[in-house]
Order: sequence, then structure tokens, then C-alpha cells
Amino acid sequence: MWLLLLMLGVFPLVAGAAEYRRLPPPPRSGLTTDWLIKDPNRNRLVLYLPNYHAPEQAYYQWLSVRPGRPLPITFTARKDLSLFLNNQLVFTAPAPASYTLDLAALLPAGAQQGKLYLLCVWHPEAVPNLTSFQNALAPAENPVGTREALTTGAQPRPRGHQGQNVFLGFLLLIGLGYGGLRATYQPGFARIYQLEGLWGKGTAEQDFLVKPTLTWLNLVLVLLFALSFALLLVAIHTNIENIVILRRLFDVAESTIVVKVLLYTALVAAFVLGKYLFLESMGYIFDVAELVTIQYREFIRTVLFMGLFLPGVMLLYLGLNRQLPETVLWVSNGVVSLLLVGTVWRVARTLHRKRSLLNLHLFSYLCATEVIPLVILLKLIVFTY
Repeated sequence: MWLLLLMLGVFPLVAGAAEYRRLPPPPRSGLTTDWLIKDPNRNRLVLYLPNYHAPEQAYYQWLSVRPGRPLPITFTARKDLSLFLNNQLVFTAPAPASYTLDLAALLPAGAQQGKLYLLCVWHPEAVPNLTSFQNALAPAENPVGTREALTTGAQPRPRGHQGQNVFLGFLLLIGLGYGGLRATYQPGFARIYQLEGLWGKGTAEQDFLVKPTLTWLNLVLVLLFALSFALLLVAIHTNIENIVILRRLFDVAESTIVVKVLLYTALVAAFVLGKYLFLESMGYIFDVAELVTIQYREFIRTVLFMGLFLPGVMLLYLGLNRQLPETVLWVSNGVVSLLLVGTVWRVARTLHRKRSLLNLHLFSYLCATEVIPLVILLKLIVFTY
């Protein structure tokens, strides 16, 4: 009897102590990395998973705006990028730049603070750069004069400011590399970087086509070309990591500029050096293996020559991107297009001298090895931006 009474008295205390109650979610006063996308089938917002969902043009996030508490954010936007709060347009980017704005100051007239608002980031043609959306310092923590800058709306920041020292350091390394190679390997350097050999007016063209391709000089020049091209991709084409294939293979943050430059350098160098294996396999399929070596040597020579102009585009970016961002973007796309199209044209010209491209079999081989990869690269690098 006494044991039964003791159990009846202790059991309610144990049950009450073991009861699980969910804590209320903490208030979200700023941006997070949890973005939402609209599920049209269920007509609801679902969590966006970068490695699972396809890129969208509109992304959403719930924010809490408190009375008297500014909500400053910074982000990088292309032209016509728009921000909405509760489906009301509050900001549209007039030009490609980095912006700082206070969402609390952009609330529609009559809006009640202290409640949740749905932020929407939308672009009519491209994928927004979500990784650039970050919380800025509160006005109390900012220097004097920042409060006025946040309350007056979006203030563009220079696009070329972040990572400028990194780009200058890599450009200095590229210049020292080219200068050291020119002083050390004068004959081999002159055999590649001369206009007479490029247009076929001298004996250097045939001399290069019969020399071994994978020499130490050519390998170092390929690395310098890959580094120059990687700088251009990171500095101007800042959202190339939004490509689905690259995002699934590599997860690199927007702020780690050095890591991104090194990653793109490795990708470009692997593409240039790995193309030989691709040409060997296609040459075996099309039964034109005797043309593979000449085609690859012409590809290497043209790429290395035209890659010499890429550091000049980077200097143009560092000097004029603050005043003329659209002009710099057009020049960059033009140089990259000229590099890709010019390489295909030179390879086709060299192959035509060996065998006529009027042969449908050889023309199909050229399309498979040069034209189709050209279209893919133009789509990924040029037309997307």
C-alpha cells in the first residue's frame, strides 16, 4: 500500500519534468542564407536548396522589421534587379554596381513596423547573386554620416573596390612571368608572340607547327594564360559560379576571391591541356588522327598569342569600372568573343591548308571539335552576361 502511494505521488513530478515544449523561434532581424522559392504546383514557398533546385529569377525571405531599428543590407546587383517588400516594389538597380540600403527606410507608406515582411529579390533575365546579400553594420556601429546614407535609399559602392589589391597582385605576377620568360627564352617567346607568324607571313608559323607542343615554356605560358583568363572571369563575370554545373561541382564563396581565381585558373588550364585528349578521341572516331597534332599546336599557339591581351582588359577594368561599368563589360565580352572565335578561325584555316574543309567528313570533324565547344563557351561566358 505504501509503495503504491509513493509511486502515485512521484509519477506526476517525473512526467512534468520530462515534458518537451518547443521554444518559440528567435526573431529574425536580418538576412540569412535560407532563401525561399515558389513552388507553382503547391502554390507555396519552399526552402531553396542550391544543389537540388534549379536556379530561379525570384527568391524570397521573411524579415522582421522592428520600430526604430534600421535594417541595412549590402548586395551586388545587375541592372534592373528589383527588390519587393510584401509584393510592393521598393528598389530597382539603375546600373550594375554594389549597393547599400536600409530596408526599414524603404517600407511602403503606412506599413506597420515590428512584423514580418516578405522580401523578394527578382531579375527579369538573369539569376540574382544571392551570395552577395549580406547584413551591413548598424548605424550606431558605422562611422559618422552613414545614417544619412542609409536613410536616403540605395547608395552604390564601387564594384572594383573589393579585391582590387588581389587583382593588382595577380597582374604583377603575370607581368613578372611574361617578362622573365621573354628574357630567358627569347627565341621560343618570339616564335609565339609575333604578328608575322600569326597571320602566316613568315617561317615562324611552320616552325611552331613542327616543334614539340608540351615544352616547359609552353606549359608556363598556359598557366599564365589561365591566370589571366581567371582574373577576367572573377572580376567582371562575377556570377559565373551560378552556372548549375559549376555550382554542383565546386562550392566557393563569393568573398574568397583568391580561392576563386585559383579555382578558375585550374579549370582553364585543365581545359587547354585536356583538349588534346579530346582531340585524340575525336580523331580516332573520325579517322583523322594525323591532323590532331597540327590542330592542337595551332590551338595552343593562337590561344597563347591572343591571351596576351587579357591583362590589358584587367587594367581597363581596374581603371574605368567605377565610371563606365557597362563599357568595360562590353569590352570584356568583345575580347573574350574575339579570343574564342579567332582561335576557331585559325584552327580551321590551318586544317584547310592540309585538307580541304569542303569535304563533309572533315567539316563534321571540325564542327565536333571546335564549333560546338565554341558555341557552349560563348553561351556560358559571353551571352549569359
